[in-house]
Amino acid sequence: MLEAIALTKNYGEVRALRSFDLRVNSGEIYCLLGANGAGKTTTLNIFLGFVRATSGIARIDGIDVGQNPTATRKRIAYIPETVTLYGTLSGVENLDYFSKLSGIRHSVHALRAFLEQAGLAVDAHDRPLQGYSKGMRQKVGIAIAIARDAKVLLLDEPTSGLDPKASNEFSQLILAMAERGSAILMATHDLFRARETGSRIGIMRDGSLRKEFVAGEIGHRDLENEYLKTMQEG
Repeated sequence: MLEAIALTKNYGEVRALRSFDLRVNSGEIYCLLGANGAGKTTTLNIFLGFVRATSGIARIDGIDVGQNPTATRKRIAYIPETVTLYGTLSGVENLDYFSKLSGIRHSVHALRAFLEQAGLAVDAHDRPLQGYSKGMRQKVGIAIAIARDAKVLLLDEPTSGLDPKASNEFSQLILAMAERGSAILMATHDLFRARETGSRIGIMRDGSLRKEFVAGEIGHRDLENEYLKTMQEG
């Protein structure tokens, strides 16, 4: 569903990605770990069509992002560290607006059902977003993904700044999205959440994928040790 083949990205003389390969299947949560500047966000931005790769191929559902970004964007939902929504609009109104931007119209009843699936309390549906916590905003972002029936979910530090309860709730939501068949790629610094939520875990450094693990086959301490070793490598 999500594939990178020998992706390279240069920003002038700086090489952000170096022949990067990745594959994420439907129903899988791939957690991408790495320090700031490792290339995680650049990878997401290439899949989103925000930047063009210098060389290599990025595919979503078999479609080349560089050749047909409009078609690939229809298959994606994106949740950044801070979800950008309209503060003066309610949860239902934001969901309605962003669904219509994608060319999809839902009844108010359906919109409320999506918000409930995303875990947003019913009494918050009609309140302005400006009064929402970060965790509540993330739930609206998940509802948008559900409403769009997104095949691919791209997440950039989605649990940063969330308290443990909200972080756990978010993890349960993306696990549910994976069970629905979505392919999920999450860039994160949260080793614990990656181990608890991910299907596979990759560690990036200097634009390349250095190590990869099946989440269920490595313990928290071993993952931390492998991460630290990777950061210290020459």
